[in-house]
Amino acid sequence: MKISPVIASPARLVAVPTLLALCCAHAWAAGDETMVVSASAGGLSELDTPAAVSVVNGDDIRQAAPRVNLSENLSGLPGVQIQNRQNYAQDLQISVRGFGSRSTYGVRGMRIYVDGIPATMPDGQGQTSNIDLNSVDRVEVLRGPFSALYGNASGGVINIDTQSGQQPASVEASSYYGSFGSWRYGLKAQGATGDGSQPGDVNYTVSGTRFSTHGYRDHSSAQKNLGNARLGVRIDDVSTLTLLFNSVDIKAQDAGGLTDEEWHDNPQQSPRGEQYNTRKTIKQTQAGLRYQRQMSENDDLSLMAWAGERETVQYQSIPRAPQLKPTHAGGVIDLSRHYQGIDARWTHRGALGTVPVTLTSGLDYETMTERRKGFENFVLQNGEPEYGHKGNLRRNERNVMWNLDPYLQTSWQLTSKLSLDAGVRFSTVNFDDDDYYVTANNDDGSGSTRYHRWLPAAALKYAVTDAWNVYASAGRGFETPTITELSYRNDDQGGLNNDLQPSTSDTLEIGSKARIGNGLFSAALFQTDTKNEIVVANSEGGRSSYKNAGQTRRRGLELALDQQFAMDWRLRMSWTLLDATYRDSLCGDSSCSADKQVSRGNRLPGIARNMAFAALEYAPEAGWYGGAELRYMSQIQTNDRNSEQAPAYAVTALNGGYKFRSGNWVLDLFGRVDNLFDRSYVGSVIVNEGNGRYFEPAPGRNYGVGAALSWEFQ
Repeated sequence: MKISPVIASPARLVAVPTLLALCCAHAWAAGDETMVVSASAGGLSELDTPAAVSVVNGDDIRQAAPRVNLSENLSGLPGVQIQNRQNYAQDLQISVRGFGSRSTYGVRGMRIYVDGIPATMPDGQGQTSNIDLNSVDRVEVLRGPFSALYGNASGGVINIDTQSGQQPASVEASSYYGSFGSWRYGLKAQGATGDGSQPGDVNYTVSGTRFSTHGYRDHSSAQKNLGNARLGVRIDDVSTLTLLFNSVDIKAQDAGGLTDEEWHDNPQQSPRGEQYNTRKTIKQTQAGLRYQRQMSENDDLSLMAWAGERETVQYQSIPRAPQLKPTHAGGVIDLSRHYQGIDARWTHRGALGTVPVTLTSGLDYETMTERRKGFENFVLQNGEPEYGHKGNLRRNERNVMWNLDPYLQTSWQLTSKLSLDAGVRFSTVNFDDDDYYVTANNDDGSGSTRYHRWLPAAALKYAVTDAWNVYASAGRGFETPTITELSYRNDDQGGLNNDLQPSTSDTLEIGSKARIGNGLFSAALFQTDTKNEIVVANSEGGRSSYKNAGQTRRRGLELALDQQFAMDWRLRMSWTLLDATYRDSLCGDSSCSADKQVSRGNRLPGIARNMAFAALEYAPEAGWYGGAELRYMSQIQTNDRNSEQAPAYAVTALNGGYKFRSGNWVLDLFGRVDNLFDRSYVGSVIVNEGNGRYFEPAPGRNYGVGAALSWEFQ
């Protein structure tokens, strides 16, 4: 068994024989860009990995799908709750085993990588907006103790690898047209000179996509341009170089959340979106370079470097009166971010006596510099506020974040059936804030803070048979506040929220995986105890403040079956039971008002207790194909008090199409219907929204058709 450094990038693991008590892990093989433990250089093996992992191939992601959001084909994975907010100003809402559920926008609590480049910043805040589904080769999702080895905010890990060009060269044009004025156009070209084994061989993949929608809700239109490119070069017999480029440009209106009454009255309305002209623009460009070299028969070197910039401007629905407070940051956020990083590692494969051993040591360094400004979201016309315009400056600061993480890892094949994977990582995360907006009534809010944690993990795997493995694993992770969470104090004063501390979590997991014919069945039972859980204290007017919640516990069971039968038929099923509760009262003293008391045993908001998924597909290489899927989500609490809930729901989708092959041409025509029975339900919730506007409704029955035409140069 080989171990692969987690995700094609910051392989963040750690361990040495003397650190076995601290460890966990996964390994790396030369040229392998995959995630956890890999049985071959071809990719992650779900069966052989001693952890809860799921792998989705790019072709499955694109099958009869719009190719716009990860939620289209990842919602059926066990332990993964991924919700489309129908709001491109706020990104998808993703949580893994409950981590990340508190996020009011973007992605928290997990690490995301695209071709080895983190889509998660050093402080733990990430986004999915730069993922090009048109060129994805595979998506790997890691859950449980092994996630801790990725460092800060790694309640789960999502790794996306895009396609490497290969022979024969091809071009593909694709399009999709759906309800609510939605359409997408895409163009992709890929190819290679040689098979990649000879010096001078080159491979390439270039993809571009444009997406536009009027939106299901009022004031929810969006436009998105996305480009992705990958160029690989074989330098000589022992080294390769890969160049990566990605760019995204988004303009989106923000429909905002609704109260329960508003949702039931008219789920498509956006009463505050029009009034404040809420909207967001995002521009991001990044580039990366990966160098891999085989130093000897048993030693490999990997170097990964990247840099990028991201510009964001967001107009929020904040009334004039609160913005007149001297310490208020205004209703317009203007962010400019520059980020870069490097990950270097050395892998040695050898033996200790007769026991095969793999050792990897490395260093991961990431940094981000942010210039954050805040403006009033109005100008005065005849003494009255006219919203949706950038007004007076109310905030001006420079934030610098960095992490420095050395790591070691090891993999021991103790016997022909028993293996030990172990690793440890020492993570340091630093925040510096320089406040340039200082007035008579607004003190200097400059400050700094730094966090350190040892992050060990370990797993034992026993191969009962060649097709059946059982494992047990344990690990410790931590999650620092993001710079956004540190930026707003609960007392409305300026400066960093230094009362907010990192959360730490201890996870135990046992699991079993078995190959059944052409299918795989997996089961995982886990418990995670967290101290100082970071939760939303209040979310109001487009701004959230955070606090620590003492102890929480997540216990659950995940079952999954992916079975192929009768040649072209496939059945996929999964079920997740997740009991996530507070183990301490958030505030039970006399200073806490009754309407804010949170009792021990309350459920963590934003997390479904039960999720189930089933899909049946008929997918031959050519000709007619089709599929049906059913997705169930149980009731979700909207706030810590558990006083309001988003109701449980079950929705059904159908798709079908025809794939025609003739010579070098392939034409794929398809159609789909989502929410077939026109159920009215809440797609996602805004946790602890201060005005009770928790609900982001999902669309009723909606339709789409698409086509993809490709040509191979032979």
